[in-house]
Parts: sequence; C-alpha cells; structure tokens
Amino acid sequence: MQKTDRKETPQTVPQNRGQETQSGIPLEAVYTRKDLGDWDPDAALGQPGEFPFTRGIYPTMYRGRPWTMRQYAGFGSAEQSNQRFRYLLAQGQTGLSVAFDLPTQMGFDSDHPRAAGEVGKVGVAICSLEDMESLFADIPLAKVSTSMTINSTAAILLALYAAVAKRQGANLRELSGTVQNDILKEYIARGTYIYPPRPAMRLVTDLFAWCRTELPAWTTISISGYHIREAGSTAAQEVAFTLADAIAYVDTAIAAGLAVDEFAPRLSFFFNAHSDLLEEVAKYRAARRLWAHIMRERFGAKDPRSMMLRFHAQTAGSSLTAQQPENNIVRVAIQTLAAVLGGCQSLHANALDEALALPTEQAALLALRTQQVLAHETGVANTVDPVGGAYAIERLTDEMERLARQMIERIDALGGMLRAIETGYVQREIQKAAYEYQTAIERGERVVVGVNRFRTGGQVPIPILSIDPNIESQQAKRLAALRARRDAQRTAEAVAAVESRARSGENLMPAIAAAVEAYATVGEISDALRRVFGEYQESVAL
Repeated sequence: MQKTDRKETPQTVPQNRGQETQSGIPLEAVYTRKDLGDWDPDAALGQPGEFPFTRGIYPTMYRGRPWTMRQYAGFGSAEQSNQRFRYLLAQGQTGLSVAFDLPTQMGFDSDHPRAAGEVGKVGVAICSLEDMESLFADIPLAKVSTSMTINSTAAILLALYAAVAKRQGANLRELSGTVQNDILKEYIARGTYIYPPRPAMRLVTDLFAWCRTELPAWTTISISGYHIREAGSTAAQEVAFTLADAIAYVDTAIAAGLAVDEFAPRLSFFFNAHSDLLEEVAKYRAARRLWAHIMRERFGAKDPRSMMLRFHAQTAGSSLTAQQPENNIVRVAIQTLAAVLGGCQSLHANALDEALALPTEQAALLALRTQQVLAHETGVANTVDPVGGAYAIERLTDEMERLARQMIERIDALGGMLRAIETGYVQREIQKAAYEYQTAIERGERVVVGVNRFRTGGQVPIPILSIDPNIESQQAKRLAALRARRDAQRTAEAVAAVESRARSGENLMPAIAAAVEAYATVGEISDALRRVFGEYQESVAL
C-alpha cells in the first residue's frame, strides 16, 4: 500500500445545513402527495414537447438526439485556439464554444493601451477578419454549430463569423450557432459593457432584425443566468432575473417593430449548473414552465416555438476550488447530471483546473469525457424527464416558480428590468445573497469539502496552462501589418458609415458587416459607436 504524508486535519465546525436547499428553500424530510396540494399533473406537467414544456421542449428529448457537447475554449492567439478546437472536435465534441479575451469583449484592439496585460489571457484575441479566419481555419462552419460568448461587441463578432463562413462557401441561411448578445446581465453581474443600456439594447434588436433575413437559423441571443449565479445569486434569483432580462428584450424588440413570433423562436437561455442536485433540476423545469406562460399570456405568442425555453448549461465555475482540485471532477460530474436531468439542449462541463488557470488539454478532455460517460453509460438519457412526478422534485419546481414569479412582479412594479438595473435594485439583491452565502461558508454552516472541512495538510500540485507572454507583441505586429496593407480609404469609409448609421437610427448590422469585410478592426468599429453612444459609467450599488 502506497504511503502518503498528507494527513486529515480534524474539524470541529457546525454540520452542513440539511434542512434547506443551497438557496435557502426549506426542505421536508419526506414528501408525499399531500405536499403538492391541489397539484394538477395535466396542467403542471403535461407531455414532453407540449405546453407548458415542464418535462422538456421536445417529445423524445435525448432519445431523439443527445444534447450538444460544447467545451468552452479559447486562449492566446487565433492559431492556438484553432488547434484546441480541432483537437476537441476530433475527440467527439459536437459543437464549438468560443471564449474571447477581455480586450475583444470590451471593444479594444490588442495594441490599445487598455489592453495591456490582458491579450489572450481569458480567451482568444480577435481584432479583425484576418484573426477570425485563422480561428476557424480547416473547420467547415457549414457543418459545425458555434456558440460565441460575446456581448458588447456581439454584432461585430457575428459579422466576422458570417464573413468567414461566406468565404468558405457556406450558405448563411443555414448557418447554425448562438451569439450570447445579452447586454443586460453585463450591467448587473459581469461588467463587460461599453455603451449605456438603451443604445446597447438597440444593438441587440438590430442584430435580431438582421438575422431574421440574413441568418434565419442563427440563435440571436443567449439570455444568461449563468453569470448572475456566478455573481452570487440564489437559484430562484437566477431564474427571475434571467426571465426579467428576457422580458425586457422582447419588449424592446416589439417596440422596434418586430412581431413576437418572428424573433422569439430564436431566443435561447444560458443557465448555471450548480451542486444542489434536486434544486437545480427543479430550477430548469420551473424556468421552462414560467417562460411558456409569460410568452403566451403576457406577449400573446401563438407559435409554440416562441414559448419553448431552449437552454445551454455550464457547470458552476464559482463552485470549483483551488484546494484539492481533484474534488472538482466530482463536483462537475454531479452538476452535469443536474443539467441533463433538467433537460438542457447543450452543455459545457468545466475542467478540474479552472480555479487555477485556463484548462490544459488533458483537463479539457477529461471534462468532455465526463459528458460522454453520462450520455453513453449511465442510462439517464434513455427516458424523458425521469424525475417527473417525484414529490420532492415537483414541490421544489412549484416553489421555484412561485419565488421567481414574485421577483418578476417586483421588477415590474419598479418599472421593468432596465429601470431596476438603473436604480441598482437587482445588483443589491445579488450582492446580499452572495454575502449571506459566503458568510455561511466562513462560519462553517455550509460545507465546502477541502476548504472549510475535510482539509488535508499538504497540496498536490497539478499541471496548469500558461499563456505565452509574447502573444501581446505578436498581435500588435499583426495588426500593424494589416493596417499597412489594407485599403485605407475603403476601411475609413466603412467605419464612417457605421458612425453615420448610429446617428441616423438605421439598422447598424449592414454597415458593421461591410466594415469587417473592409478589414476594419473590432476596436475601430467600437470606437465609431463610442463617439455616438458614449460609454456607460457604473454607479456603485451597496
């Protein structure tokens, strides 16, 4: 037997809370039919693929087709990220998911002073069509579905993606994928905003309208509760604030002249998969049911596709620990199971090392294998909504829907989500929940294995990915070369057209699409919009 010098440290701390969910919903020791009150299974559950979609949005769910396995990837240069993409596709990944670096997300080119130290660090650096072509070299975009986590510059990155696909000979009307394009959650949870909320919302709906004719199969928004949860919200807040954001987008699109059933079928959602297994399953089911009722009763949607809550899930990055990182493998497996039992359409499983750095190739492969084992070895995909009708699940689903509905009504009373964000209401609610949760961990009332209980005396180091520090200078040289050889007059005229449309109120997407094909950079196009829209200045919410 192999010896180890690691010793278990005795713990004398309070036991983990066992009488409530992670979000604080009280739990009974045993549930029976009586706990469901006048619960009507036909109205509350229905059948899979039918209103209110509690049991899933498709009749056969994973028996018809497994969820799309997307591993979020992107780091350093476009060439490096391209290698990782092709590696993951070769290992059985069924969809791409792109992470962009902070300068790209904030509308700065890699040679901008504010990009210093951040180029290629948390995602891939993309400045121009040249970079985008390198990112997807030898990857046929006509045959792969791509998700791009990008918000403030979503219109520009989607135009770049479409330009690459067109050069590959793809039919843009059949192009498949998702652009996150969810600016509201940036103001309340994530912070990669550029413009004030109202002009930023115009960019969102301009993209809706453009895709309706140019990329009709593209999913135009992924309304994100993931980052709201990562910021510290409860599960019920995640549902409520995400759907309130979605209500604001639908209102804005309708006000811009779009009919609800023209754009609502292309809406999608993005939720967190946290560790409280039963609560998470209930969360997804409640969100589906609540959204179906909102779309039918509030907005008068007629097309069943407008009422379907399609969602991507990602396991909870905030739950990963630097201490005993191997424990993260178990956490991610449980969170992945929660997302599948909850009926996700696509899924990303985090790697064990992501509390320390971007994932290594081996760690990313293990995360992909976690999804593949779940899909092919556990049997959970063989039955639609296998937890449906379980007393505890149905009670939690009802409670989650009730709490979320109450929060949405409160936001409506404040004047809607835009007003709730502008007054700091949503930010304060998340901050309060995050503080209470962290305080419970520090007091030992909630157990985090390896952190506040079951600690070991030593730490076993694991390999981590390091980003080449020369990426920044290489990107700057690449940009300088591009600017030297492009048609400067054509580029300047294209950027001026973007600024002109921003002032006139015309749809911005045709001008942005023309600008990227003239090799205008992400920073140059973003600056044109800054000159018209200005920049958002956050007010601290305490």
